[in-house]
Amino acid sequence: MRAMHLSVLGIGIAMTVAWMGMASADHACTAPASAAATDTPGPPSVTPVAAPASAPNSAPPDSAAPRARGDTGLTGAVGEEEFKELHDLPGGKVPPARGIMVDLAGTHAYLSLPEHGAPPFPAVVVVHEWWGLNEHIKYWSDRLAAEGYAALAVDLFGGKVATNRDSAMAYVRAVDDERALAILRAAHEFLASDPRIAATRRGCIGWCFGGGWALQQALVTPDLDAAVIYYGRLVTDVERLRAIQSPVLGVFGNRDRGIPPEMVDEFAAALVKAGVEHHILRYDAEHAFANPSNPNYDRQAAAAAWMEVRAFLAGNLQTVR
Repeated sequence: MRAMHLSVLGIGIAMTVAWMGMASADHACTAPASAAATDTPGPPSVTPVAAPASAPNSAPPDSAAPRARGDTGLTGAVGEEEFKELHDLPGGKVPPARGIMVDLAGTHAYLSLPEHGAPPFPAVVVVHEWWGLNEHIKYWSDRLAAEGYAALAVDLFGGKVATNRDSAMAYVRAVDDERALAILRAAHEFLASDPRIAATRRGCIGWCFGGGWALQQALVTPDLDAAVIYYGRLVTDVERLRAIQSPVLGVFGNRDRGIPPEMVDEFAAALVKAGVEHHILRYDAEHAFANPSNPNYDRQAAAAAWMEVRAFLAGNLQTVR
């Protein structure tokens, strides 16, 4: 396996977008960030973190989408109604988008390029949260471009953007898996073939809904160089995970009721058995804690996580290995 080089960066302002927005106002995260990490540059190891006693672990309702083998399910450890209660639509204004829309696999995607330099650029596929390809995801793509990456934000909702929890859940449930995988494959190829990018090293990143699809991209893309999964739908089947060839960075909150610590433990253990190079970060935070567009996001946990993500992407996409 390729060795993963994670460097410690100086303290900076974390600008991270979560897949499904921050938890509601009565779920504000104010506790100091505390992360337990497991890194696997050689033989993998896992540091389990016990689930908090207050975290419910009810099964999804009968209406939930069928699970693939070793899949944690559409709404993780909670039912759909409780799942919807974990998320609020991101608020606040964002700067004007500086990228452009491009055609991709019969749909559209948002492309943001670095202002300086020339191709080839390291590149990242960005997968939106459950609200869709909205202005917040475009802004985050611009932030990645400011870090020197060509960022391509895909649209798995066919142009739809949710305005409330019910429409978001409906759009998530309407996603066709094969169609979504085709879009992700096309995005990965676009980053290499488009002359404005000509990427030789490519990764992916996603939050919640997008985090789950970032993992799916790693499963079907053997030449992927890095995958970042923020608290997304997990796969715990060891045989399926053996297909992953890229290093994986997982970011999770220990107070997340949708993806609780015991699910993360199972995922980490399965990655070890599958021989997948990985690094798992755990913070004392709620689900979707890393969304800066929400006034209740956990600033300390988001900042700490973003420092790790920056180092992970730089070590795997900007460094010749």
